[in-house]
Order: sequence, then structure tokens, then C-alpha cells
Amino acid sequence: MIIGIIPARFASSRLLGKPLADIGGKPMILHTYASAKKSKLLDKLIIAVDDEKVFRVVKSFGAEVYMTPKTCTSGSDRIALVTEKIPDAHIIVNIQGDEPFIKGRMIDEAIEPLLFDKKVDLSTLARRITNVEDMKSPSVVKVVYDYNNYALYFSRSPIPFVRDAKTNLERIQSTEIYKHIGLYVYRREALLKFTRLRPTDLEQIEKLEQLRFLEHGMKIKIVVTDYDSLSVDTPKDLEIARRFYDKNVRLQEKPVRK
Repeated sequence: MIIGIIPARFASSRLLGKPLADIGGKPMILHTYASAKKSKLLDKLIIAVDDEKVFRVVKSFGAEVYMTPKTCTSGSDRIALVTEKIPDAHIIVNIQGDEPFIKGRMIDEAIEPLLFDKKVDLSTLARRITNVEDMKSPSVVKVVYDYNNYALYFSRSPIPFVRDAKTNLERIQSTEIYKHIGLYVYRREALLKFTRLRPTDLEQIEKLEQLRFLEHGMKIKIVVTDYDSLSVDTPKDLEIARRFYDKNVRLQEKPVRK
């Protein structure tokens, strides 16, 4: 069984109560859930919360919801706790709760490598960066990968660094620099193994938990997508999401399928 789990933490340091942030009169967690329901490969979709208010809101719109401890240090730890309660879940998709407009096709693209290649234990998405602002921004994580599309490294810095380029614009025009989109698909065993490993040096330096996988010699398959993501981490991001919803989503919405 392929399950999607949306971890939703209430006490975000940069946007308190983020799952309940209003976008077009609806909480952000409902937007993320409705968007993820458009995946054609998920057999089940669950929301993992750590707060009673969020729990009640999720129950009110009919989603399956699990309460998890506030002490979970990451979304991966939160989804691992839920996965342990569902023995039939063999492929688990970690769908970020702050991605209200994620495409169902993006989820399916990330799942596909695990369906067709038994050697793939974890996959994630990347998209080519086409503007200097994203290349320079430390909040936009970059990834480089090998000829078999396995990740070599993730960083908040621009990688690869184009030494001979004279300007930042020349850097993004002269080579392919990729943004990492934080949607992960795990085989069950890989997820549970990952969350039992101690945080690693590079992970703590860059503040990127996916580096724990690489530092322990595990492989991450990169799927290049044409779709982009809109993450909501700050009040500024929330305003951008609200404008995006009003301009691109409101008139196309359909009732959530339970």
C-alpha cells in the first residue's frame, strides 16, 4: 500500500499556527490535503498533527488524522511514528504540510522510481533554477546529482559553483543548477532506518536532514520535474500564497474528495 502522510506542526518558529493559516477562507492544511488528494497513485492520505486545535480542524473536513508528540524533531520522525501503526504501508510519501498548492502529478512523479526499480529506497524532486534570486537564496535548497540521477550533495549555497562565470546571471545560464523540492518517497524499511540514525555533521551544519541519508552511504534518487512548489514558511510567503490562490486557484476549486 502507498500512503501519503502530511506532517503538520503547530509551533513553527517563523509562522506560529502555520497549518491553520488562512488562505482564501480555508486553513492551509486543507489546501495541502485537497491538492495531495489529486495524486493517482496514493492509496491512502493521512495528516499527522501535534496540536488539538489542528486535530479538530482536520477532523472537521473528513481527513484521516493521527495525533503525534510535540517532541518530534522533524517531519520524518512524525511520519515514521504513523507508519509504525500501519503495517501494510510499504511506500510512504512525506508531503510537506506547508505546500498548499502541490500538484498531484508531482507526487506521482516522485513515487514512480520506487515502482519500477526495487533498488531505489528513497526518491525526491528537483527543478531547474531559472532566476538569480532562487540561486542566491539560502532558503532555496540546491542539489547536484550523478549520471544515474542519484544525489551527490544538497546545500543552501549555489552548487555547482561556476568558477569562470563573471556574474550570477551567467552562472545560471551557463550550467544547470537545481532546486530541491522537499517531497520524499520512502520504502518502509528505509524510512524507519533513517529516523533511527543519529543526526550527522553535515546535516547539522547545513540544517538539511536529507544529508543524513548521504552521510550514511544511502542513496537518494532525484526526479527532475517541470512543476514548481510554493512553500509557506514566513508571513511574507503566506501573503504570496494568498495572492497565488486568488489569481490561480479559487475559480478552479472542487469539493474535497473524502
